[in-house]
Amino acid sequence: MKWTYNGFGELSGHEVYEMLKLRVDVFIVEQNCAYHEVDGHDYDAIHIFCSDEEGLAAYARLLPASVKYLEPSIGRVIIREDKRGTGLAHILMERSVDFTKKHWKPEKIRLQAQQHLVGFYEKHGFNAISEPYEDGGIPHVDMILSNV
Repeated sequence: MKWTYNGFGELSGHEVYEMLKLRVDVFIVEQNCAYHEVDGHDYDAIHIFCSDEEGLAAYARLLPASVKYLEPSIGRVIIREDKRGTGLAHILMERSVDFTKKHWKPEKIRLQAQQHLVGFYEKHGFNAISEPYEDGGIPHVDMILSNV
């Protein structure tokens, strides 16, 4: 699989389409959640993804500090359905954290986790900093990775 890290202006039209299609397919259609997936933050993000012969297999959006939160953040973490359970999500998170550390040198990294995925993010050193709350009808928890 080929991994790519690009700012929005470096993405091809095809890559933007595949990125948005995967995000809408999972976060809107599969999870039956109507919300503004295209939120304006993509312009400021680093988009990390890998592709295989079937197309986009894994994707995450990395935002620098002060775009969405005071800290840099990792969001829109997604694995194509046929690649779930293969360990690809762990590789994606490792790459996302490593990129954020190397390029932005933060003290903390933040993310907004769906509550059922808290254990997954804890395996990568994140700790919950909020009580569960609803976002788009899905329970979420804010999480922080400290001492990066």
